[in-house]
Amino acid sequence: MAYAQMVSLIVFIIAYALALTRKVKLAYIAVAGAGVLIALGVVPWRIALFELIDLDVLAIYAGFLLVSSAFSESGVPRALAAGVLRRVHSEKYALLILCSITALVSAFMHNVGAVLIMAPVAIELARMTRSSLFPYLVGLAISSNAVTTVTMVADPPALILAMDMGMSFFDFFWCQGRPGLGTLSMAGVAVALLWLLVPFRHLNARFDLPSALPRARYGATLLFGGGVVALALAPYLGIRIGLIGLAVGLLALLLEARRAGDLLREFDWDSFLFITGTFVLVGSLETTGLLERLAGLIGASGLRSPAALTGFFVWTSVAASAVVDNVPYTILMIPVVRMVATQVGISATPLLYGMVVGTGSGGNITPVGATANVFACGILEKQGYTVRTLDFMKLSLPFTLITVAAIHLLLWLVWL
Repeated sequence: MAYAQMVSLIVFIIAYALALTRKVKLAYIAVAGAGVLIALGVVPWRIALFELIDLDVLAIYAGFLLVSSAFSESGVPRALAAGVLRRVHSEKYALLILCSITALVSAFMHNVGAVLIMAPVAIELARMTRSSLFPYLVGLAISSNAVTTVTMVADPPALILAMDMGMSFFDFFWCQGRPGLGTLSMAGVAVALLWLLVPFRHLNARFDLPSALPRARYGATLLFGGGVVALALAPYLGIRIGLIGLAVGLLALLLEARRAGDLLREFDWDSFLFITGTFVLVGSLETTGLLERLAGLIGASGLRSPAALTGFFVWTSVAASAVVDNVPYTILMIPVVRMVATQVGISATPLLYGMVVGTGSGGNITPVGATANVFACGILEKQGYTVRTLDFMKLSLPFTLITVAAIHLLLWLVWL
C-alpha cells in the first residue's frame, strides 16, 4: 500500500472511530481529519477546496435548513395538524394522521425540526386521551426518519445523491422515463404508515380538540415553495443550483430579520462542517485509489446480477447506517457503487437508489441511530418515561423493515 493510501486510510479510520464514540463534536473530527490530510500532502489544498468539496450541496443544505427553521416557527405545521385532528375523534386514527403529517413536513425540512414542531400536539393529544406518550413520540420520530428519500431536500444523503446524478427536483420523482426514487419512497412510506395501525390498534379513546386554530404566518411556506420551483427550473434556465440555496437562505434571514441572530445561532453548524470535512476525508480515499480496490473486492464476490447487487447494497446499507453516520457513508459508497456497476457492466442507477434507501432508513432502528430519535427520547425522559431500547425497537424495527422492503420490491419491479 502506497504512503498516500496508508495515511488516508489511517486518518479515515481514526475519524470514524472518534465519530462513533459521540464524545467529540463531529465538526471537529471531520475538519481536523481534512486538515491533517492537507498538511501531510495527501490531498493538495486546491483540490480539497475546489474539487472534493461540493459547494452546491453545502449551499442548498444551508439555505433550506434556514428556511426550515423559519418554517418551524411560523405555526403552519401545528395549524395543519390541529385542523386535521379536529375532524377526527378516534385516537388511533388521530395518531396515524399526526405521524403522516410529521412525515410530510419532514420531507421538506430537518427531521428534528418536524418532531419538535409536532411534539406539543402529541403531548396534548396524549393528555386528552390519558394515554401513554411513548407510542406517540416514537411514532413521530420514526415517521420523520422514514421519508429521507422522498424528496432531494429531505436529508443530506438524498441531496448528495441528487447532486451526484445531476437530478433536478422533479427528476427525483420521474427519472429516465420511470418512477424515480422519490415516487418509490412515497409508496413504501405509505405502506409503513398504514402498518402503524397494528401497534396502535388498542388506542380507542375518544377526544375533542378546541375549535380555535393556532395563528400561522405563511411567508416561510411561500419562500420554501418558491425555492422548490426554482430548483426545478434551474436546469432549464442555466442557473447553478447552489446559488438558489444561497438565495433562499439569505431571503429566510431577511424574512425573519428580528430572529436572524437566533436562526444563525440555532443553525446546525456541527453537521454543516462535518459534511464539509467528510467530502475531503472520503475524497482522499477515492483519489488515492482505495475505493477502487474496495469496489474490486465487491465485484469479485460473485454477485453479478443487478437484482443481487441491488439487494446487497440495500441491506448492507441498512445494517451499516444503524451504527455509522449516513452522510459519510453515502459520500463513501456512491463512487464504490459506480465502480462496481462499471466492472459488472450494468446501470448504476438502481444500485445507487438501493444504497441510499438503506442508508436513510437504517438509523431509524435504534433510539440513538438518528438525531430525531434522540430528541424524541429526550422529550419522553423529561416527561418521566424510561426509554428502553427493546421497547423502542418493537415499533421502529418492523416499521423500518417494512419501509425498506416495500421500496426494495418496487425498485426491483420498476428498475430491474
